[in-house]
Amino acid sequence: MANFDGFDGLGFGTDIRGNSGFGTVRLSEYLNAIQTVIKLSFDEGTWVKAEITGMSSKTGHYYFELAEKDQFTDKTVATCRATLWRGQAQRLISQFKAESGIDLAKNLSVLVKVRPNFNPQYGFSLNIEDIDSSYTLGDLAQKYQDIVRRLVDEELIDLNRNLPNPFDIRQVLVIAPEKAAGLGDFQKDADLLAQYGVCEFTYAHATFQGVDAPKTIQNALFETLQQWQDTKQSLPDLVVIIRGGGAVNDLAYLNDYTLAAMLAQSPVPVWVGIGHERDRTILDEIAHRSFDTPSKVIAGIRNHIASVTEQAQSYFDTIQSIANYAFNAGLAELETLMALTQRSSKYKLLQLSQETDQLIETQHYLAQQHIRQAQQQTEQLMREILLQSPKQTLERGYAIVRLNGKAVSSIKELQNASAQSTDTPPVANQALNSQASNRQAVSQPVIQIDMQDGQATAQLNTINFFE
Repeated sequence: MANFDGFDGLGFGTDIRGNSGFGTVRLSEYLNAIQTVIKLSFDEGTWVKAEITGMSSKTGHYYFELAEKDQFTDKTVATCRATLWRGQAQRLISQFKAESGIDLAKNLSVLVKVRPNFNPQYGFSLNIEDIDSSYTLGDLAQKYQDIVRRLVDEELIDLNRNLPNPFDIRQVLVIAPEKAAGLGDFQKDADLLAQYGVCEFTYAHATFQGVDAPKTIQNALFETLQQWQDTKQSLPDLVVIIRGGGAVNDLAYLNDYTLAAMLAQSPVPVWVGIGHERDRTILDEIAHRSFDTPSKVIAGIRNHIASVTEQAQSYFDTIQSIANYAFNAGLAELETLMALTQRSSKYKLLQLSQETDQLIETQHYLAQQHIRQAQQQTEQLMREILLQSPKQTLERGYAIVRLNGKAVSSIKELQNASAQSTDTPPVANQALNSQASNRQAVSQPVIQIDMQDGQATAQLNTINFFE
């Protein structure tokens, strides 16, 4: 049981701790005593570190819920109500915004100067007397640097930035808060690009504010990419993450390691435009390209397409120029080759004509030679024929022997004729004799002999045959 000895000086008896009905106090007296103790014990303000888990305002007064969380488990270990009264609220809140550029809001870590207040009717709370903006900035900066350092150590921070620029941006996935002003600014130009068939934009919505912002962005990105692959069998050319302007401390919700690591490892280039020109989020650190506003993101897409188009046109003009040059060079070379061919052909034809003439002349000469040789051979043969004519042969002492008007070339023919005449049967001889009654009896065959100076005849049986 608690020791209440300290309450003696507040008019309570020592038997306050007794269990009987005597010596007890009313609740109001007990709470008033606590109020007095708190006032005496904490007569000066104390600087306290806490996280704002709730915040509201009414009639100029601001009411907070403060909490302390375990740094390892994130479990709440202490909570308390706090009040910033109207008399100081406007000054302190304006000063905090001017010094930090951040609106005092839920989920910020703050260093506040407080004085305890206990009211028997309303209970315990803290009165806020001052706020140290530098602590909040330092806490945000420290968290930011811790995330950056972890991404660097894990070699994630440059992964998406080092992806090659998309050559042609045709399919774009846009993640933004629904009906946000920044999204409207983006869509003004995006709708024109889509209208003319330059780009196709697919929009997915997520919450960019509050402790659940990183998770909703991750879910939107994952689910949309999964649907994209299922329906289009491919990935978009570009992922765009945008949100418009707002309180600077809202950016703190986007400084999340898990979200940054997921985007850093995206196989698709990620372009971000978070709507603040001087402040950066961890998404700006890992993005392929970072822009100040959503309008500048769509301008970057438009400029990229224009640049690629101009580059393609330049390449086309260069190719066309090279093609024209190659065509003209080829045409000139062809004309040169044709001229050379014509000259070569003319020279070849002339050469062939000369060779043909020479061949004709040679053949003519050879033909004449053959003709001369034939003439000579003919003349020689004619001379030989003349030399071997019957007349010339007879002049050389030869004679032509004919038997029955037919020249005899062999002595055997005469022998055969002589034999046949000797072997003629008597009957036959008698028939011949009867037919030639007015003539002399048939004699042996007559041989006619032609000689140079005339002819002579002789009967076959008068010729002696010598072998």
